[in-house]
Amino acid sequence: MRKGLLIAGAVIAAAVVYLLAWPVPVEPVAWNAPKSAGYVGAHARNERLAQLQLVKVTPEVGPEHIVFGPDGRLYTATLSGAVLRMNADGSSIETVANTGGRPLGLDFDADGRLVIADALRGLLALESDGRIRVLTDSVGGDPIRYADAVMVAADGRLVFTDASQRISPQQYGTFDAALFDIIEQSCTGRVLEFDPAAGSTRIVATGLCFPNGVALTADERSLLVAETGTYRVLKIDRGSNAIDAGKALRDRAAGVAVLLDNLPGFPDNVTRGADGRFWTGFTKPRSAAIDGMSGKPWLRSLTLRLPQVLWPVPAAYGHVIAFDEQGRILLDLQDPAGQLPETSGATEHDGVLYVQSLHADAFGLLPLKDVGVTPRSP
Repeated sequence: MRKGLLIAGAVIAAAVVYLLAWPVPVEPVAWNAPKSAGYVGAHARNERLAQLQLVKVTPEVGPEHIVFGPDGRLYTATLSGAVLRMNADGSSIETVANTGGRPLGLDFDADGRLVIADALRGLLALESDGRIRVLTDSVGGDPIRYADAVMVAADGRLVFTDASQRISPQQYGTFDAALFDIIEQSCTGRVLEFDPAAGSTRIVATGLCFPNGVALTADERSLLVAETGTYRVLKIDRGSNAIDAGKALRDRAAGVAVLLDNLPGFPDNVTRGADGRFWTGFTKPRSAAIDGMSGKPWLRSLTLRLPQVLWPVPAAYGHVIAFDEQGRILLDLQDPAGQLPETSGATEHDGVLYVQSLHADAFGLLPLKDVGVTPRSP
């Protein structure tokens, strides 16, 4: 019996040492997560997104972002690196390229080239002959570690996010790298801008907690950036000088403002729709367990030492919203059953909403008239 107790004690001691001291890939920083208001007010629980018609992209998965080309066809990028092209109804799917990385954000430039923010390779362009060209993969000699979203400005410059300078998706994969960065809260993300004419890349903003989707305002003087790690959307001046966004917010300085705060989930892509609408999707809902650990860095480290099945990852929940430049919520569409999980965003095209997903084998179609939206008269 004594021998058994000694063995049990040794096992318990080893488990305690492991949980307290085993190395993890992050160095969590304490922060104060805002108390979640839940699904109330403009975000009151509903099932309006449950009407989605799912369009399969199998054998591919993860149509994380959708954009329409000058040819009127739908383009999306997948987990395998494949860039797909198809008709607007999802028919006639074909693979037009494979980046060899993980393409995320997409947009077309004035010359009709598809511009790709690839988490593993940087900012890319798909040339007319089918070749993939690297436009930029560093700024000031510093590597771009997690290119995430991109939007082409009217002046031809490419605005894009570099979600983390700390955690590499090449080492951990895009999802785990994002999770690790958000758990750490070191806020090393930034917004960058590439000038094709000069072949140069500049820093627009730093100090962001996993900046994800980005969109230009109507006058293109400002950017709307989904800061996934803090449940908010920021409005950032697109000036010539780099802004430390975190410091500017703390100091209440000009150049950065919180447009949407304390959102009910983790915002991902940001796209511009019709009639002054912008769209973002929530890949996951908020978690009381995760928020409760915000001020306890040691507990977040301990959590990562548990088997991955025990990590407090929230359940699937479909959710996209539309808002305007003043931060007013215009539409809130939810599917609590999460038939399309990890709704990373939505693209509005010809009166139809195309809802994207991080890991599903499909995207969703929803005519906006079905949720009470009618286009304005010209």
